[in-house]
Amino acid sequence: MINFRYHVVSLTAVFLALAIGLVVGTAALNGPLADSLEGQVTGLRKDNQHWRQTVSNMEKQLALEEEFAEEISQVVLPGTLTGHRVAVLSLPNGRDHTEGVLKKLQQAGATITGQVDLQDKFINPDNNSNLLELAVTAARPTAQTTGLPGNGHGVETSSALLASVLLDRPQGIAPVSDADRRAVLAAYNNAGYLTTDSNKVTASAEAVVVVSGQPYVDKDSDKRDESVVKIAEQFDRTGSIVVAGNGSVGGNLVGVVRGDPVLTQTISTVDNANTVQGQVVTTLALVEQLTEKKAGQYGVGDNAPSLLPRLPQ
Repeated sequence: MINFRYHVVSLTAVFLALAIGLVVGTAALNGPLADSLEGQVTGLRKDNQHWRQTVSNMEKQLALEEEFAEEISQVVLPGTLTGHRVAVLSLPNGRDHTEGVLKKLQQAGATITGQVDLQDKFINPDNNSNLLELAVTAARPTAQTTGLPGNGHGVETSSALLASVLLDRPQGIAPVSDADRRAVLAAYNNAGYLTTDSNKVTASAEAVVVVSGQPYVDKDSDKRDESVVKIAEQFDRTGSIVVAGNGSVGGNLVGVVRGDPVLTQTISTVDNANTVQGQVVTTLALVEQLTEKKAGQYGVGDNAPSLLPRLPQ
């Protein structure tokens, strides 16, 4: 008869056999398995060192390219925009490289008539009605009060008004007075839609550089991207425009312009203005706009036909 002692002995025998099997198996496989694992670890360590070195080399190469672009700008830019008046309009997603773009324009000799930083509030779809009302109340006698877009889009209407006071008026139309220009800008500044020193914007510009960035990704991204395009369209209707962007895909301003056969005829784009190279090209693209009345699409994106425009004589 099987009793409790029998079960204890049986279970002990089973566990003893398992223990002996593990010891024997480990001893038999220890050499080949350990060697294989050690080889894999060594290989991974070498791969890691290789990729570290590759990244380091690429960083050095990028730094040298930036240094080269900085030095070459001192040769090709000075004097190319002397006598030309330029306004700089930065969008919320282009703020990081606005200063670099501005410096290259100044290096080329451009007279910066004003720098206007549009705030996120300006392109927020929730503020559409408020922007429409402000466009009416902010208008002044010599500023554009007729001919503003009447389709109910606040960003479009306000952009048209801002373009009319920041850029030259069409031939035959009286220019905006300095007082009215300051008043319009102050109205939007005080309402939190833009930031600028209206007292320093004392003249209109021949052209505008719109500094943009990556597409929006929040829940209202489509409407925000649409608003950004409408800003560019209204300034394009008034004067020469170059869009200094970062990237050219995903619905950002550069990508939309390049995908529109009409806008590409009049708006120049640069898709790497977040780099020194792109900031130099932005300036050259503006030179091309002002001297040859020609738009071009430049940068490193797949949809950029060329790296840079033809250098000025």
